[in-house]
Order: sequence, then C-alpha cells, then structure tokens
Amino acid sequence: MEKRLKFTFVDVAVIGVLAAASAWMVHRIRVDLSYNWHWEVIPQYLFRYDPVERAWVPNLLIQGFLTTLKLSIWATVFATLIGAVMALFRVSRSLFRRMIGRTYVEFNRNMPPLVLVFIVYYFISDQVISAMGIDALLRSLSPGTQGFLSSCCAPVPQLPVFVSAVVMLALYEGAYITEIIRGGIQSIEAGQWEASSALGFTRWQQLRYVIFPQTTVRILPPLAGQVISTIKDSAIVSVISIQELTFQGMELMSATYHTFEVWITITALYFVVTFTCSLAVRRLEISLHVH
Repeated sequence: MEKRLKFTFVDVAVIGVLAAASAWMVHRIRVDLSYNWHWEVIPQYLFRYDPVERAWVPNLLIQGFLTTLKLSIWATVFATLIGAVMALFRVSRSLFRRMIGRTYVEFNRNMPPLVLVFIVYYFISDQVISAMGIDALLRSLSPGTQGFLSSCCAPVPQLPVFVSAVVMLALYEGAYITEIIRGGIQSIEAGQWEASSALGFTRWQQLRYVIFPQTTVRILPPLAGQVISTIKDSAIVSVISIQELTFQGMELMSATYHTFEVWITITALYFVVTFTCSLAVRRLEISLHVH
C-alpha cells in the first residue's frame, strides 16, 4: 500500500522559517548591499558559439565542471582501490600488514588536505615526473593520443599537475574509504566466517563469496557519502592551478565582479552532480536489497 505524504505543523514551521530566511537574505543583498543582479551574463560563461566549429562549445564554467568530474572520477576509482587493499590489510592476520594499514589511515586522516596537496604536488609534479622524463614523453605522443588524454584527463601541458591532484585526492579519500570497508567487513557476524570456514573455503574465498557480497550492501550509504565528499574536496586542488570549477569561478569572479551570480551558479553545478550521485546510489541500494 502506497504511503501518503503528510505535512505536520513542524514541517510547515520549518518551511516558513527557511522561506523567511531566504527572503531576508535576498533583501540584504538587494537593498542593504545595493547589489545589482546580472543573471543575463551567466549563460555566455557556460557555453559559447564557436564560429570555426559552427557549434556551441563549453565555456569557462562548464570546462571547469568537466575537469571537476574527471578529477572526481579518477580519484574515486583509485581511492576505492587503495581503500579496498588497505581495508584487507587492516583486517589481516598479519601484524605487519595491519600496521601498514593503520599507519596509512592515521597519517592521511590526520593530515590537513591543503598540506597534503602541496606535499604531493612538489614531490610528484616537480620531482618524480621531471626525473622520469615523462614531460618529454607526453609531448612526443601523436596528436590522436594527446587528444584522447585531453578528453579523459587533461591537456598534455597540464597533465603532470592533474596527476598530482588525482594522487592527492586518492590518498586522502582512500583513508576514509579504508575505514568504511573495514567497518563493513568487521560488521559481518562471526558465524558467517565460521560457516564458510567449515565448508573448506580459503580466506580469500570467504571474502569473495561470503563476506564481500554482504559488506557491499552495508557500506553503500557511507561510501556514497564519501564519493560526494570527494567531489566537494576536489575544489581544494584549485590552489595548484588546476582549472576545475572552483578555480574557474574565482577567475571569472575577479574578472567580472559578478560575485553572487557566479558562486550561486557554481553551487548549483556542484549540487546537480552530488545529488545525482545520491540518487544513483539510492537506486543501486534498493536494487541490491530486492535481489
């Protein structure tokens, strides 16, 4: 039987308070701050018409938005891989592996992300990539390969900095994903381990066929929250001139002085992608529970 949506007095009161707060904020901006809105200028910074290609192409804000998506996707993939490995280390029978996992988690969780950005940037971009001659290798690639790297990562001149940003985000977010997966594994009842062991499963088979399928369902909500956190945390790499959404917003704001229009648009773009992720994970969670 379908449940009907009911509004209580508390719900109405909360909606009223939020509406009043929004109206007061708009009033302060328009009257007290004497701010003149110019929303008509925002669309041109989203898309522009290219007479050469005879088509609409992404402009500054959408370019930054796409860079944010690329950063977040790559960082999430590597953070999940790192988190899965370190979570296995954290629940390993080996004391040495548990120490490695614990050290990794404690170091990254207790390190300010801004400090980690500069540590990784100056070490990887300035030292490792330069010492290995990767810059010259990237420049020697064919135009087709460079175009492929540009579409899925970043333009070749910006690729070393992009890699540094991905590594930093993967290391930082991977520490939290490690604890999410570890908590999920350890939440499985001891009887599941004992029953699978009695059937002659090796430890890897226990994890693969018994523990991980149950763990996946349990960790989806916190894992979705961490993916969303990765998207939001990607804004911090703007300090090393990664041209993601926040960086482009700051550049655009300093050039046009349309402060509120720019940042409200950026907020909306972040909300679209994070809310979409929330809905997708929710649907996946429901599907896993049904099956």
